[in-house]
Amino acid sequence: MKNQLFTQKAYIDGKWIESDKTFEIINPSTNSLIGSLPDLTINDCTKAINAAHEAWLSWKNRPIGERCAIVRRIFELTVQYKNEFAEIMTLESGKPLTESLGEVDYGNAFVEWFAEEGKRAYGETIPSLNGNMRLSTIKQSVGVVAAITPWNFPLAMISRKLAPALVSGCTVVLKPASKTPFTAIALAKICELAGVPKGVFSVVTSKDSKGLGKELATNPLVRKLTFTGSTEVGSMLMTQAAGTIKRVSFELGGNAPFIVFDDADIDAAVQGAIAGKFRNAGQTCVSINRFFVQESVYETFSQKLTAAVEKLKVADGFVSGSQVGPLIDKNAIDKVQNHVQDALRKGAKITTGGKHLEGNFFAPTVLVEVADDALIQSEETFGPICALFKFSTEEEAIQKANDTPFGLAAYFYSENIRRCQRVGEALEAGMIGINTGLISNASAPFGGIKQSGIGREGSKYGLDEYMEIKYLCQNK
Repeated sequence: MKNQLFTQKAYIDGKWIESDKTFEIINPSTNSLIGSLPDLTINDCTKAINAAHEAWLSWKNRPIGERCAIVRRIFELTVQYKNEFAEIMTLESGKPLTESLGEVDYGNAFVEWFAEEGKRAYGETIPSLNGNMRLSTIKQSVGVVAAITPWNFPLAMISRKLAPALVSGCTVVLKPASKTPFTAIALAKICELAGVPKGVFSVVTSKDSKGLGKELATNPLVRKLTFTGSTEVGSMLMTQAAGTIKRVSFELGGNAPFIVFDDADIDAAVQGAIAGKFRNAGQTCVSINRFFVQESVYETFSQKLTAAVEKLKVADGFVSGSQVGPLIDKNAIDKVQNHVQDALRKGAKITTGGKHLEGNFFAPTVLVEVADDALIQSEETFGPICALFKFSTEEEAIQKANDTPFGLAAYFYSENIRRCQRVGEALEAGMIGINTGLISNASAPFGGIKQSGIGREGSKYGLDEYMEIKYLCQNK
C-alpha cells in the first residue's frame, strides 16, 4: 500500500519494533489481508511501561507551553495526513470513507481542544479561616497512563485519551484493538513527526489482549488505566487495577433509548434516528438500541423510518455513496441475526431488511411490534437494526428507557420545551440528545453512568482525569 502512514511495526520507546511472531489484520469488507503486525509479549509491554516511567520523569517537568505546542503540532500533522488516516481506517474497520474522514476530524477536534485547554489547568487560592496560613492547590500529572482502545473508532478513541494525557504531563502506553491497529501505528508516526520524545507514547500491538491488559492493569508503575470497550472487560480490568489502587476511567457498553413523543417533529426524528443509528453500521457505543414511539405517532414514524432506511446504500467503504459498511466479523453477524430471530419469534415484524447479505454485510433493518422481553431490549445489538416499541404515557417512556443497567446515551424528540426539561432530567444516562441524534463534542463531557462507565472524556473534565490535585499549606 502506498500510504506514508502505513507501517507494519510496533512503536516502543521511540523505536520501531519488529518480531518473528506476527498476527494478520483482515479487511472486514472484503475478507482480504491488509498486512501484519508484531504479536508482542507481556515482556514487551513491561518494557514499554518502564520506558514510559523513565520518560515521565522529564516530560512532566516540560513547560506546559511546550507540551501544548507539541500536541498542537499533532493536530496540524493529522490535518495534513487526513486522507492517509481515512484510507487506513476504512481498510481495517470497513466503515465508509466519508465516515472515516469524519472520524479524523472528530478525533482531531479533541487534540486541538486539549492543546489549548492544557494551558488552563488552574489551581486555586483558598481563604484561611484563622488567617495564619496560606492555602492553595496545584494540578500535576498522574503519571504513566495505560490506554486500551476498541476497534470501532480506531483514531478518535485514542485521541480523546492521548491529547489530555500529554498536555497534563503524563506518558502513555497504548494497547489498540487487534482488529484495527494500523490507525494507532499511523498516529505513532504522526507523534514522532510532531516531536513527542521517546518513551512518552508507545503502541504495543498484540493478539494477547488478556495478558497485556492484565499487565497494564496491575503494573505498579502505571498510575492510571483508561479503557473503552465492553462492560464485561471493564469490570475485569477494574478488579485487576484495584490491587494497586489505580486511577481509572472507563467508557463501557450502552443500551441507548430513542423516544419519539406525540408532539415531536416526526421528519426531524427520522433524520435523527438515521444519524444516531447507522453510523459505522450501528457499531458505536452511543448507537440507538431501543426506539420507544408514542402510540398515536407509531405508524407514521415507523412508515417514514422504513422509507428512509430502505434508501441507505450498503457497500464497501471505498464505493462512492456508501452509507452502511460491513460488521466487523462473523461473530457480529451472528449476534445481529440472533437478535432479529428472537424478536420475530416473540411477535415482531420486519418492514425492511432483516437479511444477512454476503460476507460481513447485513441489510439495514426495521422491526416493529417488538415485545418488551425481546433480547434487543436488554442487550446491546451493535448492528444496523431499528427495534420499535410502543408506549402510551411520558412516565411509561421514562420507565422503559431507564429499565437497563446501562446509562451512556439517551435521545428523545419533543417540541414541548417543558417536557424537554423534565425528560432530560429524568433519563438515567450520562449524555442526553434532545431533538438530535448526534451528541459528541470535544468541548463537552463524554461518558456514562451506572454500568456504562466512570469518568469523562473531552471538556475540562476530561483534562482533570489525568491530573492530581495537590494541596499546599504554608505557615505565614
